[in-house]
Amino acid sequence: MCGGSLCPSGSPASSAGPAAPDSTVGSQNKGGGPPGPAPPAQSSVQDSVVVPEREDMPEFVVTALLAPSRLSLKLLRALVMSLVYLAALVAAVVYSCIALTNVLCHPRRGCRGRQRLSAPDCLRDPTLGQHCFLTLRSSGLRLHYVSAGRGNGPLMLFLHGFPENWFSWRHQLREFQSCFHVVAVDLRGYGPSDAPKDVDCYTIDLLLADIKDVILGLGYSKCILVSHDWGAVLAWNFSIYFPSLVERMVVVSGPPMSVFQEYSTRHIGQLFRSNYMFLFQLPWLPETLLSLSDFQILKAVFTDRKTGIPRLTPCELEAFLYHFSQPGGLTGPINYYRNVFRNFPLEPQELSTPTLLLWGEKDHTLQQGLVGAIGSRFVPGRLESHILPGSGHWIPQSHPQEMHQYMWAFLQDLLD
Repeated sequence: MCGGSLCPSGSPASSAGPAAPDSTVGSQNKGGGPPGPAPPAQSSVQDSVVVPEREDMPEFVVTALLAPSRLSLKLLRALVMSLVYLAALVAAVVYSCIALTNVLCHPRRGCRGRQRLSAPDCLRDPTLGQHCFLTLRSSGLRLHYVSAGRGNGPLMLFLHGFPENWFSWRHQLREFQSCFHVVAVDLRGYGPSDAPKDVDCYTIDLLLADIKDVILGLGYSKCILVSHDWGAVLAWNFSIYFPSLVERMVVVSGPPMSVFQEYSTRHIGQLFRSNYMFLFQLPWLPETLLSLSDFQILKAVFTDRKTGIPRLTPCELEAFLYHFSQPGGLTGPINYYRNVFRNFPLEPQELSTPTLLLWGEKDHTLQQGLVGAIGSRFVPGRLESHILPGSGHWIPQSHPQEMHQYMWAFLQDLLD
C-alpha cells in the first residue's frame, strides 16, 4: 500500500546524458562491441600505473559484518518490549483498582457502559458545518468529516486526538470558516468513520495515507494542517513524508514520536505521565476498564477540576461519549497505541515545515521540556512556539481565544 508513496524514486541511470568525448584519449568505440586497443603509453612512470577495478564485497561478508548490529537491535527491542509489558501489568493493576472503586462508589451506573441510542443535539449544530463522508482511494475506507466555508480560501484540515473526535474543533470551525475551507475529520476508528478491527490497520503508514487521501479527495494539492495530541503525532510524520502537501502546520500539545521516544528515555517523569500508554498495549482489558461504571474513567478525563476541560457542558461531554459507547467504539482508538512501540528506536528526523507550536503550561500529560526538544530538531526560523500560561492539555477547547490569536497572526501572510 505504501509502495513508492513515502520515498521519491531516483532517476534511472540510463537517463544521464552521454559523456563528452575526450580528445586526449584517442578515437571512441562507435559500435556495440568491445572497445578497441588502448593508445600507446607516453613516457611517464605514473601513466603506467593500472588502477584495479573495485570488486563488490561478497554477500556473506556483508551479512557477517552486519550481524552484530542486527543482533544488538533485536536484543534492544526485546528488552524494551519486556519492560513495556511489565509496565502494562503494573498499569493494569492500578487502573483496575480505579475502575472497581468507581463501580463500588456508583453502583447504580452498573458494571458496563450504557450505550447511547441517539446523538446529542450539539453534534448536529448546523453552525459547525455540513456532515459528509469521503471514500479513501488507498484503503477504500469511508471517513466522516464536517466541512464549512468551502470556497472561502485554502483548506484547513483538523486532526483530533484521544479520546476525542471532530467535535473537539468546534470553536475553530466557527472561527476560521470565513477565510478558509475548514474540515474536521473523524480519523479511522473514531465516530461514524470506518473502524477496522485488526491492530495492523492502525499503523502510522496507513494513517498517513488516510490524511493524504483526504487532502487529495477534497480536491486540494496542499493544506494548513492543524492537529492536537494523537493528531499531532500524525501531522509531524505527515510533514516529513509528504512535505509538498503541507503549506503550514499548527500543532497543539503533541510531539513527534521520535522526539517523544528520545525524551522519555532521559526523563522518567514523562513515562509516569504517559502510564496509560502501557495499559493500552494489552488486549480487551483497556476497553473493559474504560467502560466500567458508565465510562467513569473517560468522564474524569474530560471533567476533572484540575486536568479536564473547563466549562464543559453535559451535552458536550455526551458528544464524546456517544461514539465510544457504541459496540466496539473504543477498540479502534486504542489500537493506535498498540502500534506505538512497533518501531523502536526511531531515527531523529529534521523538521522544516513552517510550524506554530502551542503548549499548555499545566499540561498534565506532556512535560514542557518537550517543546525545547522539538525545537532542537527544527531548521532555524521555521518554528514559532508558545507556552500558554494557565492552560492544560486541551487548549483548542479550554483556551480557544488565545489559540485563535496566535493562529491569525501566524497565517496572516497567506490571507494577504
